[in-house]
Amino acid sequence: MMPVRLALSFPFCTCEKSPNEQSPRRQPKMKFMKLGTRPDTFFTTESIRSVSSEVFTDLQIQVQDSFYRLHKFPLLSKCLLLQRHCSELKDAAEHAIIQLPDLPGGAEAFETCAKFCYGITITLSALNIVPVWCAAEYLQMNEDAERGNLARKLDSFFESCILRRWKDTLVTLQSTRKYPPLCEELGITARCVDAVATAIVANHPNSKAAPRNWWAESISELGSDHYWRIMVTIKSAGVVSDELIVDALQIYAWRWLPDTSRDGYESNLATEDSSSESRRQRLLMDKIVSLLPTEKGSASCSFLLKLLKVANLLNASSSLRMELRRRIGRQLEEASVDDLLIPPASTSNDALYDVDTVMAVLEEFLLQGQSPPTSPPRERLRCCSTSRVAKLIDGYLQKIAGDKNLPMEKLIAIAEAVPDSARPDHDDLYRAVDIYLRAHPELDKNARKQLCRILDCRKLSMEACAHAARNEVLPLRVVVQVLFFEQARAALAGGRVIELPGKVKALLATGAAAPPEDGWSISRLKCPSTKLVTLKMRLEEEEEDDDMDDDLVPRDALTRSASSRLRALCFLPRTPKRIIGKLLAMNRSLSYRH
Repeated sequence: MMPVRLALSFPFCTCEKSPNEQSPRRQPKMKFMKLGTRPDTFFTTESIRSVSSEVFTDLQIQVQDSFYRLHKFPLLSKCLLLQRHCSELKDAAEHAIIQLPDLPGGAEAFETCAKFCYGITITLSALNIVPVWCAAEYLQMNEDAERGNLARKLDSFFESCILRRWKDTLVTLQSTRKYPPLCEELGITARCVDAVATAIVANHPNSKAAPRNWWAESISELGSDHYWRIMVTIKSAGVVSDELIVDALQIYAWRWLPDTSRDGYESNLATEDSSSESRRQRLLMDKIVSLLPTEKGSASCSFLLKLLKVANLLNASSSLRMELRRRIGRQLEEASVDDLLIPPASTSNDALYDVDTVMAVLEEFLLQGQSPPTSPPRERLRCCSTSRVAKLIDGYLQKIAGDKNLPMEKLIAIAEAVPDSARPDHDDLYRAVDIYLRAHPELDKNARKQLCRILDCRKLSMEACAHAARNEVLPLRVVVQVLFFEQARAALAGGRVIELPGKVKALLATGAAAPPEDGWSISRLKCPSTKLVTLKMRLEEEEEDDDMDDDLVPRDALTRSASSRLRALCFLPRTPKRIIGKLLAMNRSLSYRH
């Protein structure tokens, strides 16, 4: 912005802009304008305001709770409203009082206008121009009453000084919130909005060395209507980047939206019935979301999820929440586990987290992944995204699994929603199952079996297998399957197995306690070896209640991957006893072979 030097025609106006002022970021104190030359002779006596004069007062005015005794001559010549009131009261009693209960700005603004009529010095700046201007308009102190009247001088000062200064414009714009209709009619609000937006666009940094969002903090103090109008104007200019737009929206959102931490949720939920405040915040949410750039990745997934948390808290419209879920689903792979930990929006919900919302976001991600890819690179990118989301969801399941009020069905639903091809291993999923079982010791055998159906023992690492085989909270069927696949894996690899591998022997120790939840290292499994017969005896009681078709792993999957030479070896029997028998046979076969 080029330096500007302003010359104004009305007297005693100190409205000169310094040549050193290069941009709105470096401006000194606000400018002011002085009108009139006479000293202030207003005084108060017995709660009545008047002005010292040798002439008796002949005009009584009440502005709200303040009373004035003034003179018709200087006021009527500049105020058409007072002229009309006096004309209507000419046949009334001598001491009739003109009532002005709705005068904008109240007694203070009226007295400033009255002093202008008397020629008394008044000082105007961004701090008081709006109420005085609205009062002057109300009193009809315009060019129809007298040339060069107060309204005209205020308009000139506004255009010449205030709109050319960043701080002055913002202060003036904030003042318009008290008198919105009149300020819109006078064009004060619209001109302030345009001035602020123009300054932002004109001083937009063209290089990384320039300050970034120097304006974002300043306009974050504005009301939502003014803020929205400024941001719409900035976006329509097409100069400010989406990144800076989103940065500014984040600053504004955290300035005005409620806290989304757990404590913040509880305190906000306690007062969420303050309907006017809730409506205001829901309106603000609508405006912020409407301002978000539409391009994928323009707003971070973390920011979008925080907005979704607030939307749930405020019980925002279903269309707004659906839009946020759609946006999040497009880039869910960018989220972190902590981003997904959404507190419930109702105090009646004892669960720690809102699992349903995360499930809805995951469904959006999977739904968008069903569209046909346009190219092989795009297909590879989609596969990578799906794998990252699978890892994210498994980490999320570990976080929520410790919630004692989490229904098992919800954990299973989220786990099964992830495509099996997206999970190269089931270690994280196994850890989630383990955490849930330990946090819910009340689960019966059937419930534990149902939960463990989400696991594929073939996809467990050696460390996970080591932990699972000694895990006392798992159903014995899972333990046996882990052992079977470990032995089958050795056979498929052509391993030189004379007897059960040492790690498997250790896993079969019936008297050993399970390691800590993070103790997945094989080096920590220092247990005496036992025979498979011991485990077989442990299964006797379990076998009585097993359903013949209760398979935890598709039996044909491993067979398909095996060579024809080992198909029979890798066929998974139906019951734990038969699995043990198969395992013993495999061990003897390998021992004889070597």
